[in-house]
Amino acid sequence: MSAVTSGEMVLETAVAIELPSGEWSARARKHLDSLTKPLGSLGRLEDLAAQMVSVRRERFAEPLKKAVYVFAADHGVTAEGVSAYPSEVTRQMVLNFLARGAAINVLARLHGVEMNVVDVGVDADFDGVDGLLHRKVRRGTRNMLRERAMSEEELTQALTVGMELAADAKAKGYDLLAVGEMGIGNTTAASAMTCALTGKPVAMVTGRGTGLNADEHARKCQVIEAVVKEHFGGAEGRASLAPLDVLRCVGGLEIAAMTGFVLGAARHGIAVVADGFISTAAAAIAFAIEPKVKGYLFAGHQSEEPGHRALLEYVGLTPILTLGMRLGEGSGAVLAMPVIESAMAIYNEMATFASAGVSEAKG
Repeated sequence: MSAVTSGEMVLETAVAIELPSGEWSARARKHLDSLTKPLGSLGRLEDLAAQMVSVRRERFAEPLKKAVYVFAADHGVTAEGVSAYPSEVTRQMVLNFLARGAAINVLARLHGVEMNVVDVGVDADFDGVDGLLHRKVRRGTRNMLRERAMSEEELTQALTVGMELAADAKAKGYDLLAVGEMGIGNTTAASAMTCALTGKPVAMVTGRGTGLNADEHARKCQVIEAVVKEHFGGAEGRASLAPLDVLRCVGGLEIAAMTGFVLGAARHGIAVVADGFISTAAAAIAFAIEPKVKGYLFAGHQSEEPGHRALLEYVGLTPILTLGMRLGEGSGAVLAMPVIESAMAIYNEMATFASAGVSEAKG
């Protein structure tokens, strides 16, 4: 029997995704309009509440059980000098997550979010390390400037990691998932993916990552230009690119796992808060594969990375927060979770005009 390909596996998951309920969304809008406030006066909070109700349906009043999944992997393209930090920082930060010393640990503790750290492709040996989800496909991607980042088999394995973890999240009863990452060099991968998906020029979607100076940033742009030309040719050919080809050629193992995670979460009817540039690149691939995914997606914030805006526009997402952040780790997604919870608390607990005996607006 032949092995299942990434395309076959993704198709099986995608066809099982149902749109969030339009009926429940309509009910939510009607209820929001009956609350003791001027129509629409709570702005985006009303949109967030209606979307969550459309996803959760009859379970809309139950408390949210939250988790963040941080996917970690290394990138072969770091050999080209595209990052201000050495690749061993990926390993070091994974250990920092496990020691509960990173920003994401602080935010997850503060907001009651269960933390999960996944090694899907770190170039290090974590044998015997407790608290880590050991799902390594290989020790980092290949150098995308020289060859495809992943083989078909590796892509399939990484997507499977994400899908299986989404199924585990469903089994554990999580209602709201944040997706984040750690991987030195992954803004280079995300920029190349953004060019391929949107057709926008490299300079428009490539930022300074972890803090490149002007010369280093110019080098990064040159590398991405060469990568895009090598794998995808001219801009005129990019519109017909298959999203999985984009992921295999210039993505990362953590980005592939996040793509599988987003698809799997949508299949199981779980809302997902994407973090910044990297996790939104994964969400954009999932959206390109199956647009119904969008109904389950929230954009936690808008990163300082210029490519993030392009990806948000591509998917059609409006960020909940804009705080000038570019950390990653799922930090912006976890910060946005209390805003979503606030929207649901207002929806569930605020009085209506009828229950409070308050007169409605005239006419």
